[in-house]
Amino acid sequence: MSIIKDKLILDAILESIEKIQNYASSFTEANEFFDTMNFEASVMNFIIIAEMTEKLSPEIIKENSVIDWKSIKGFRNIAAHNYFGLDYNEVWYIIESYLPELKLNVKQIIEKIKSQ
Repeated sequence: MSIIKDKLILDAILESIEKIQNYASSFTEANEFFDTMNFEASVMNFIIIAEMTEKLSPEIIKENSVIDWKSIKGFRNIAAHNYFGLDYNEVWYIIESYLPELKLNVKQIIEKIKSQ
């Protein structure tokens, strides 16, 4: 797989992360966020992130094992197949606790690709 394709995929992942953060930014807690269009849009972008990770080259996945790719895919399965059973507190926790680190890691990978 080409490095250019990996960069485009990572750019799409970064864009979805930023959308989720933007959608959640006007809320201060999970129960405010739940049952809004912003919540639904955020869940859709989590699904997009996971779908995009499936398209990354095995080299990128292997070289960046600090990212828990398996959990990203696992959350996608929960979000897509058990949408009405999603725990909004858990979604909020992921947004607050894990998304900033994922964003940083994705940005670092993009920068590494740009410097090659």
